[in-house]
Amino acid sequence: MSEAQKDAAPEAERQSMDADIVCIGFGPATAGFLKTLSGRLVKDDGSAAFESAVAPGMPPQVICYERADDIGFGVSGIVTAARGIRASFPDLDVSQIPMAVEVAEERVAYLFDPVGASRRSGLLRVGDAVIKALGGLLGIRDEALELPWTPAFLHKHGGLVMSMGQFSQWVGAQVMGTGVVQIWPGTPVAEALIDGADVKGVRLLDQGTDKAGKPADGYMPGMDVRAALTVVGDGPIGPVGRQLDEHFGLPEGHHQRDWAVGMKVVVDLPECCALKAGTVLHTFGYPEPEIFGFLYVHPGNVASMGIFVPSWFDSPMRTAYRYMQHWMLHPYLWRHLKGGRMRSWGAKTLQESGRRGEPRLVGNGYARIGEGSGSTNMLTGSGVDEAWSTGVQLAEAVLELLAEKQPFTRQNLEATYVRRRRESWVERESRVAEKARDGFHHGFVGGLVGMALTGLTNGLAAIPGRPVPPHRRVPSLEEYYQGRIAPEEIARLRRECAAKGESVHGALMERCGWPAIPYDGQLLVSHQDALLLGGKVQAPAGYADHVVFRYPHLCERCGTQICVELCSGQAIMPGPEGVPTFDREKCVHCGACLWNCAQASPDDPEQGVIAFRAGAGGLHSAEN
Repeated sequence: MSEAQKDAAPEAERQSMDADIVCIGFGPATAGFLKTLSGRLVKDDGSAAFESAVAPGMPPQVICYERADDIGFGVSGIVTAARGIRASFPDLDVSQIPMAVEVAEERVAYLFDPVGASRRSGLLRVGDAVIKALGGLLGIRDEALELPWTPAFLHKHGGLVMSMGQFSQWVGAQVMGTGVVQIWPGTPVAEALIDGADVKGVRLLDQGTDKAGKPADGYMPGMDVRAALTVVGDGPIGPVGRQLDEHFGLPEGHHQRDWAVGMKVVVDLPECCALKAGTVLHTFGYPEPEIFGFLYVHPGNVASMGIFVPSWFDSPMRTAYRYMQHWMLHPYLWRHLKGGRMRSWGAKTLQESGRRGEPRLVGNGYARIGEGSGSTNMLTGSGVDEAWSTGVQLAEAVLELLAEKQPFTRQNLEATYVRRRRESWVERESRVAEKARDGFHHGFVGGLVGMALTGLTNGLAAIPGRPVPPHRRVPSLEEYYQGRIAPEEIARLRRECAAKGESVHGALMERCGWPAIPYDGQLLVSHQDALLLGGKVQAPAGYADHVVFRYPHLCERCGTQICVELCSGQAIMPGPEGVPTFDREKCVHCGACLWNCAQASPDDPEQGVIAFRAGAGGLHSAEN
């Protein structure tokens, strides 16, 4: 039994069914897999091109289970080079994809600190002063420097700006229209069915339970779905992918210690906004030097925008929502945004270990694709096209094995899928990018120099660095604010906020000079209002809580409780006796708590003490 089921109900009699292929998660990787596979399972005359092993005379039975309420919910706006996507759609008419447009203009801007509260190193402050002194020559405007030259590896020439949610729905409609693939949204998968070295299918999540997973009214044990091949595309925090990592282990030397929290919004731009559809803006330097920002303009005067808060930002106050609002208020951006209106809001964690975060890609009866398989390129900041391409590669491998009537063994999947992946541009470019971000473990400036070195030398040079788990690097509040806020004042603010059931980051940030957010009720709204207006969280009853604090005694003595401060939906809050509380009605399933926990698990020092299990609900928006 997996960790995801340890606290669940006693084993009950379960229904079971058989399929040929079962997929977990409908993201870009699974979309690429199903798009490629579904078009070749039947012949032009409608007869089966390959015969199902469980339904004689029929084509292979393929089922995809998606946790979210629909196949396009809870993802984000993207810019992508779209090489793999265009290869799958050689006659692509971009106008047929809602909110999609070709990249027209791309700019990178370094943002100065207009409020004086950013934690900038002495070296960076000197650099800022020098750049500003040369402002007339460099063309500085609105407290920002647009880079006159941007390395080619950062550009997405010929690419697309899209809403991932809208793209997923567009592809999903075509896949389901073939009639040979079933996609079941709102159906969380609890775990893989593992028998020694073999994966035999999946078990769906129990329904009709209390929050602890014990049987309640209407209890229905999750069905076992047995399949010859289980395709795992459930992303970087997917419970099945993490179960496989726990069971089979990562390849030697691989780790998943680099990640980021992405906080984003979709916005109706003001009528006076001069940004044209297809415009792409990348920013860095503010609100803290380590935080990167993005703004992508869709057709119809709509933009997706937000920030990435990375793991190397050594702060116990990783509060992405508050930082995103300060980022939007920067003069360089606010001139385009003032008068805009929030349409939707969301958050996601990103696996940023890249090639070195790659798990075991295949085994007997299973294959890994997408972001959770280590496909994201950390030099170019690109993940969607790479994920899509890994799905296509697996589909081509599956079709080859079906044609040869060969089983889905580890050896056969390595000879077909893994071989294709190793020979592809995804692999070549991931090797170049493998060490691109190591320099950030020495500081912001070192990170920028390291990325430039890696990109300009095609991966031959880099600044070495070694990422470590959060509990070995994140300072306490007292250490982080040393010289700025006295420990006694930190203790007082913490007591006051806890008494009100609030996180402490807002009080600490304002004490350090960050101004209060000037709420306008449209774009600048409270975190809770964003949850109500732009997140549309849905949490159906009858499921167990998916966030569990496994070792309460360690939570009681945690001096940082980053899980409270960074929770994207304010679903984790201060609780009695120091153990945080969890409200699943607010959880957006970003998984930030899982990767940010500052307490080491007694079972595995690579892990924290928070369990992030299979669950239903989350963001209810097809735009973000």
